[in-house]
Amino acid sequence: ALDKAEAATELSNLIEGYSLCVRSEGISENTILLNRRAVGYLRNFLVRSQLPTKVELIGVSEIRSFILHLKEAQRFESHPLIKSHDRKLTGHTINCYLRSVSAFWGWLLREGLIHSNPFTTVKIPKAPRKVITPFTEEQILSLLHAIDTFSTAGLRNYAMVLMFLDTGLRLGELIGLKKNDVDLRNRTLKVFGKGAKERRLPIGKRLLAVLWKYQLYRPQPATGSIDNFFLTRDGWPLNKNRVETIIKNLGRKAGLQGVRCSPHTFRHTFC
Repeated sequence: ALDKAEAATELSNLIEGYSLCVRSEGISENTILLNRRAVGYLRNFLVRSQLPTKVELIGVSEIRSFILHLKEAQRFESHPLIKSHDRKLTGHTINCYLRSVSAFWGWLLREGLIHSNPFTTVKIPKAPRKVITPFTEEQILSLLHAIDTFSTAGLRNYAMVLMFLDTGLRLGELIGLKKNDVDLRNRTLKVFGKGAKERRLPIGKRLLAVLWKYQLYRPQPATGSIDNFFLTRDGWPLNKNRVETIIKNLGRKAGLQGVRCSPHTFRHTFC
């Protein structure tokens, strides 16, 4: 039987404690989920490599071995549902994994669960810089013309595209908008961004007219607790995957080429 003190320092036993602590500090659920996945990926690597999984025994050597593994790993390697790809992990993915693991180790040090942090010695590989191509004016017009605004879903999609372009909202901010956050009288949006920071954004005349029309035809929420502004036809809140799919399909319908059709491309176009 494992000694309780030893069991408490197992990676798998500390992940829940980490989630509880950082959630109380206001860290976003997306960040917590990303960090949990990265630490879980590290633990799986250590187990397969027969390396220690107790945090006090994981040092510079183990972290560097993990970095080398990430550089050689294939996409979706060891995934239970998706077959691995021939392509390797991108530099951005590797950098993201390691920054997430580093954040977890910083928490371990703050909590007094370890006495030294290997990431003070290990240098995280930098993510490659990529220039993201924004939409051209012609591509934006093609996207807008591809939307059927005579349907409720089409009117919603038209409003979302204009909102991305007019305000530069992040995807998470758009799907998180509540009905009362959209103030048509004062022509502003109340947005909750990263770090639970609130800001107010002005909206233009064209977007104002489209939002007013969408409110007239907005579906009834599926339950009384739903207050999201943008809803599915059945009255449920939109999620990130749904919006990404909508934008991607619009790009196909508009015949866009040479540009990634995604919500984040709208943000770069706005900038």
